[in-house]
Amino acid sequence: MLAVLLLAAAAGAGALGGGEESVPVPPAYVPTPPGTTDVEPVEDPLTYDPDRREDFEARAAAGNAHVLYARSPGGAMATAARVAAWRDRVEAAAGEADIDPDMLEALVFLESAGREDAVTPVGLEGAVGLTQILAETATNLLGMRVDLEASARYRQRIARAFRRGQAGRVRELRAARARVDERFDPVKALAGAGRYLRMGKEKFDSEELAFVSYHMGMGNLEGVLAAYGGDERVPYAQVYFDSSPLRHAPAHRRLAALGDDSSNYLWKLHAAREIMRLHREDPEALARRQALQTAKNSAEEVLHPLGSVPVFADPGALREAWDAGTLLALPVDPVRSGLRVDRRMGELARRLEQSPPLYRGLRPEALALALYVAAQVRAIAGDPGSSLTLTSTVRDQRYQDRLAGRNPEATHNYSLHTTGYAFDVLRRYSSREQAVAFQFMLDRLQSLNLIAWVREPAAIHVTVSREAEVLRPLLEAQVLSAAP
Repeated sequence: MLAVLLLAAAAGAGALGGGEESVPVPPAYVPTPPGTTDVEPVEDPLTYDPDRREDFEARAAAGNAHVLYARSPGGAMATAARVAAWRDRVEAAAGEADIDPDMLEALVFLESAGREDAVTPVGLEGAVGLTQILAETATNLLGMRVDLEASARYRQRIARAFRRGQAGRVRELRAARARVDERFDPVKALAGAGRYLRMGKEKFDSEELAFVSYHMGMGNLEGVLAAYGGDERVPYAQVYFDSSPLRHAPAHRRLAALGDDSSNYLWKLHAAREIMRLHREDPEALARRQALQTAKNSAEEVLHPLGSVPVFADPGALREAWDAGTLLALPVDPVRSGLRVDRRMGELARRLEQSPPLYRGLRPEALALALYVAAQVRAIAGDPGSSLTLTSTVRDQRYQDRLAGRNPEATHNYSLHTTGYAFDVLRRYSSREQAVAFQFMLDRLQSLNLIAWVREPAAIHVTVSREAEVLRPLLEAQVLSAAP
């Protein structure tokens, strides 16, 4: 079983009351290599467990948090400060709608970053205001006044006054616009969002499903729930983590067909709620978290902050790690493992008077996760003979510095490759089905907070958490080469 997530979020990530019931989830098994008769199936330790719902929810919040830190206007701390300014009005609207004020506050963080005049690129007919309400939803469902023509005229006048530096005039025009387009009135926008969430809570008998429906839409969510369990009302965590191309495929297809962030919207709300909690209770911890989340283009330094794991300084340190069993060599049989080693891996080794195999290995948990991904991708893509190509695995700092001198994607600073927890997968796939399957696995493992990943020009860079230790039984089914 997965270890309990050691984050403050875990303590506050409980279910948002409702009528959901835990429904047993049958065990799943990791697909075995094609044509093998000597491999006992390994029960998949990442299968959703209803008894550990809060753990899965906390993992999902942590795994989906990076985008909030990386893309919030001005950064997560600045956004949290803007959102906190609306707290009294959020509490009033939440009280009126009988919903959790912390979740409504998180919705404001995620939807508008606390900006009452936020407008999506679609324009005024799209999502607008503090709670990003669509014009059609506002008028047809929520009873709000929305005069699009008048709102557009005020928008132009506001822009002119802003360019001229007329701050007072801008405030006057914004107040006038809020009277003809109530989505720009923060109080009415919060009240409108509250009414929608109250409708969703009544419809689904669940507050968390009401929040899911805010982005997904009630009709879409109803279709997903029906595809998963018919009339059963189960927690969203179960619908999400127990739906895949191989399990509850109809529900998965409905989620995937939405083509946006609807499926993981709830987890981002949980992540925003945690940011707001830290803003109030421990701003120094929030600053540290922001620094780790924005140090790289993924959350890899959250998984392994500098100093938390040894860095292999030179080939000697790397060889000592091999001798100690800290590193394992990559599999030699791609048919069995689903992993192929790029022949250029370790190509700079000769310049350090070393052999390339020294740079063809990973820590056991990282290798186990790579094998897990390969096995699942084969099964999902329906191509048991396909392989993913690894282009880079462990390095030492001397090798890293050499590489950084010729590759702009490499860094002279802290690289997770120098810890043995990172590998790169070539962005060249045997089929579209393999590419789609690989993307699914990246997203799912990120939502389990077991990896951080980023798309580079030629490869997908993956960093593996130490908690992938639960996958180590997969190593027993592989033929591994000897240490270099």
